[in-house]
Order: sequence, then structure tokens, then C-alpha cells
Amino acid sequence: MSNVLISATDLVRLLDSARPPRVLDVRWQLGGPPGRDGYLAGHIPGAVFVDLETELAAPPVPAQGRHPLPDVAALQRAARGWGLSTGDTVVVYDDSGAMSAARAWWLLRWASVEPVLILDGGLAAWTAAGGTLQTEPVQPPPGDITLVPGALPTLDADGVAALARDGIVLDARAGERYRGEVEPVDPVAGHIPGAHSAPTGDNLGADGTFRSPAELARRFAALGVTGEQPVGVYCGSGVTAAHEVAALAIAGHPAALYPGSWSQWSNLPDRPVATGPEAG
Repeated sequence: MSNVLISATDLVRLLDSARPPRVLDVRWQLGGPPGRDGYLAGHIPGAVFVDLETELAAPPVPAQGRHPLPDVAALQRAARGWGLSTGDTVVVYDDSGAMSAARAWWLLRWASVEPVLILDGGLAAWTAAGGTLQTEPVQPPPGDITLVPGALPTLDADGVAALARDGIVLDARAGERYRGEVEPVDPVAGHIPGAHSAPTGDNLGADGTFRSPAELARRFAALGVTGEQPVGVYCGSGVTAAHEVAALAIAGHPAALYPGSWSQWSNLPDRPVATGPEAG
């Protein structure tokens, strides 16, 4: 067990311990269907469903992005509703390679919750390890967790623009969106000038688990991440960028998240846009 990931076999063992972890089901995908449907069809026993759209983000505002960071008081109310209390170990999972679970991992870590672990391989790994599924929704007694924001670094639009000039900024979206060939969601196609294309999917192996620390370190080194410069990450709306922050952490590199991401940048009329592949 690392400080980012937990295996399904380790989760099975911990769920049988004297103080089992709190497990959060964070299934979600852009455009639906609602993740709660999958949760009700079968989830890890004891897992509480977390709604990414309403609990892990504030309402969308073009000038702030599609998934702005939630108000910390609202996030604390939600976390207590999930049953989280001080001292709990929290495990988050989904069924899509941790692409949405990583948002919960990052947001809780940002709010000073520790430890928070991503179930490596998600629901598929759980069932492959012999884990059973529950269909009844779980409503735990309220917890008493206190959240303190700011434990992980963030960037605003000015900060990410400066870092793209003076450090390393990774664009975690698919390559075709980075290059500006397609843009299915946001008003302008392209990328932040100076950013490097680093699609989130490349953090995973063929089995849907994270690549090894050594493999991830080689991946990010090829993108210029050597530990000598600060690193920032963005995506479409700050969801899959959290996955990249997790992968960088596994590789031993801290990174700042730009929560507004492209959904904010592309709605700010004074921000420049680059298209095409990376220069040189």
C-alpha cells in the first residue's frame, strides 16, 4: 500500500480490521449515465455513493469552469454525510480507471484529510480479488470530520500561464483536444500556450491499474518533469487532471492542479490559445 494507492487484496484485509476504512463510490462519466445507477446495481459492501457533480464541485460558471472547487463548508457537510470522521482512512474507487475517483482523492487531500487512497483497478479489481457486491444504498451515521483547505497546491489562470513559461504544465486531455482538432465540450479548441500534451490515459496499464512508479517516472521525465522545475496540471474541467496529479505523486513528483482548467481558460476572452502539436 502506497500513500496514493491501495490494492484490492489490501482493501479486503482492511475491511475486516478493527477500524475498517470508509469507502466512497465515485462513479461518474462526462455526459452520463448517472453513476448512481451503477452504484445501485452493485457496489463494494459499505461503500457510500458520492455525486461528483453536486458534492465534489460547485455549480458550473463559465468564468470559473465546469467543475469549480466546492465551498469548503459545503464539502465538509457532504463529507460528514458520507460518514467521515477524524482519523478515518478513506478509500475511493470507480469503474473507469480512477478517472473520477481521483477527483475525490485530490479534493479530500486538498482539504487536509489523510490518508486517502485510490483503489487501484477500481471495481473490476475488487471483483477479481473475490470481493462481493452489495446493492442496497448505504447511509452511514454522520461523521465529525473537519476540513481545512489548501493542503495541496492550486493554480489560477495567471498562475498556470506563468508556470507554462517558467516551469512545466501538463495538459491531461486527449491529444486531439490538445491539438485543437476537436472540442466536444468547451467553446474554443486548443491548449494553453507552452503546455505539454500528457493524456491521462497513459498513466494506466492495459489492465486499468496505474503503471509502476518507475514507468510513470520515465513517462514524466520524457515530458520534462525531472524535479528541477515546478509542475502544474490541467484538463477539461479539473477532474482527470487530478488523476495526473496522483500519477505524478506515485512517480515522486508533487504537482499543482489548475481547477478551472480548459473550461475556464477557454471562457476568458483575454487568454491566448495555441493549436497543433508541440513545437520542437
